[in-house]
Amino acid sequence: MRDALKLVLLAAGGSSRMRGGDKLVEIVDGLPLIRRQALALIDADIGPVAVTLPPDRPARVEALSGLTLSMLMIPDATEGMSASLRAAALWAEGSALLIVPADMPELTVEDFRKAAEAFDGTAPLRATAADGTPGHPVIFPSDLLPGFSGLKGDEGARAILMLHRPRLFALPDRHATTDLDTPEAWAAWRLSRATNC
Repeated sequence: MRDALKLVLLAAGGSSRMRGGDKLVEIVDGLPLIRRQALALIDADIGPVAVTLPPDRPARVEALSGLTLSMLMIPDATEGMSASLRAAALWAEGSALLIVPADMPELTVEDFRKAAEAFDGTAPLRATAADGTPGHPVIFPSDLLPGFSGLKGDEGARAILMLHRPRLFALPDRHATTDLDTPEAWAAWRLSRATNC
């Protein structure tokens, strides 16, 4: 029997490349991105949802108002992604853990459901773009979560994935790899979206 699944949206980053803006409150489909992606995880209905948050971004907290999820405040968020991953693993203890950065606006409810269906509980599962480029979400079996306590800096869970090679599964187009870190990336993505409508 597979472990239960818990889902964490990683939203404690500093948006340092946005030159004063906050990518996670950029409006996508009428909603702040962080709320839109949290709703996608909730609507997937595959497990409880938590969001990691830094202490200095009240607009992100406000954007999540009224949603059924846990907010994991990360006081040491400036250390990098590892601080969020350590907190996520503690929150998900005893369950498998799906992690996904909040700045990936092409991921959908259906993508998250496909990930849950593809996960067999025996090895990490990592989504790829249609061309095979590795991306997110990633699901970790529960027995790997204790190893998150040793993660440091901004390398994410790379060290764990080097030791425990993930199974790969493809999502459509660039759903698994499109992340938007700069004003230019946002402008190009919005233009592409408008062109393809």
